[in-house]
Amino acid sequence: MTTASPPSGAAALRRAVGQRGRIEGSLVKVDDFLNHRVEPQLLEAIGRDLAGRFPAPDVVLTAEASGIAPAFVTASTLGVPMIYAKRYPRAHADRPSFMREVTSPTKGTEYRVEVAHRVLPPGTRVLIIDDFLSGGRTAEALGEIVEESGGTVVGFGFVIEKVFVGGRSKLEERGWRVESLLRILSIEGRLVLDDA
Repeated sequence: MTTASPPSGAAALRRAVGQRGRIEGSLVKVDDFLNHRVEPQLLEAIGRDLAGRFPAPDVVLTAEASGIAPAFVTASTLGVPMIYAKRYPRAHADRPSFMREVTSPTKGTEYRVEVAHRVLPPGTRVLIIDDFLSGGRTAEALGEIVEESGGTVVGFGFVIEKVFVGGRSKLEERGWRVESLLRILSIEGRLVLDDA
């Protein structure tokens, strides 16, 4: 008797989004299974899938907070450490860190993402993982931080990409590789998913 192998992260994710994803205004809500209530088996499949798409990095980087779960399982699969860029209000005091200011696409507020100098030494090969690719500004800020540190961006892996917003082009114009497990083409009235 043979046991069936678990579904790929992309297949499991597609099923979860199709069955339980919601549209609220301009947002795609997946907080019942991905970024508020987190389902470990789904995240483990996502981490395996993302890890298998890139050459091995030295570290995985994400932004606080909803990117932490997929970044952690990806780093665990790869056997490397994970760093999360901390978010602070723009007026927060300066520290010895690499930083960029970004605007939250979901909240519309401005904040600063920071990575301490000591955790991202020059020469580090970095894979950037996040839950969503929308406008791409947070991802771009993380890529800029890696390059400012003297590191190399191995690539960007996203759980879900909102294709209709266009964030991918912002990253690819910089020469960065971009992969996403699920691509949402439209949310006009219903979720329209890429056939890939």
